[in-house]
Amino acid sequence: MMETMYHTLLYAMPVLAVIVFIALFFVKAGYGIFQSRQWGISLPNKVGWVLMECPAFLMMLFFWLQSPARSSSVLLSFFLLFELHYFQRSFIFPMLMKGKSRMPIAITAMGVLFNVINTFLIGYDLFYLHASTYTEAWFTTPSFIGGCLLFFGGMGINLHADHIIRNLRPAGDTRHYLPQKGIYHYVTSGNYFGELVEWTGFALLTQSTAAWIFVLWTFANLAPRAYAIRNRYREEFGREAVGSRKCLIPYIF
Repeated sequence: MMETMYHTLLYAMPVLAVIVFIALFFVKAGYGIFQSRQWGISLPNKVGWVLMECPAFLMMLFFWLQSPARSSSVLLSFFLLFELHYFQRSFIFPMLMKGKSRMPIAITAMGVLFNVINTFLIGYDLFYLHASTYTEAWFTTPSFIGGCLLFFGGMGINLHADHIIRNLRPAGDTRHYLPQKGIYHYVTSGNYFGELVEWTGFALLTQSTAAWIFVLWTFANLAPRAYAIRNRYREEFGREAVGSRKCLIPYIF
């Protein structure tokens, strides 16, 4: 039954990713810079982020603990990398947030659903279906080494970009500011770009089909939002202020 569910979701998720990619060009998620009451009842942003992200951390912990192959050092490295990201996103990132923004419960619920499905696909793939594939020799493969470099490089970009965004506003200021430092000198949505690089690295180092589908979903989710943020910045600060930067990914990021 679990394997049937895995394969069903594996085929369904890319199709849904395309649908979400198209839909997000017309519907803006009502949180962050696009916070809106039209999405209904909301939670404090910190609470929403913890509830949305922690299922991935807890579910992957369960998959690894229950796996008969959990003693594999290669699988342990996959587990630790995944958990490193979600520990930061679930418990550290929300606590560093400033301001009193809110997140609609509907957004939180959709985030929980996606994280549960994504973690199921990756966890079941790595720790059950293909666990025997990952021998000690995996550590010396170009895909693992290159993937690790991308993963930590993307994480570094993401953390640095979040730090810049958090420190744009003086205390008590609610206005929007155009970020220009660091990665934002090159891309409008540096934190999104970093996350895409990070999960591309994870997919490369694991060579997991489920992880590559996660990369597709990351792009499908973040690219339209980055495009919307770019347009918002152009409206507030002018086309020249936004378009003058050196774009690593023109137009979208």
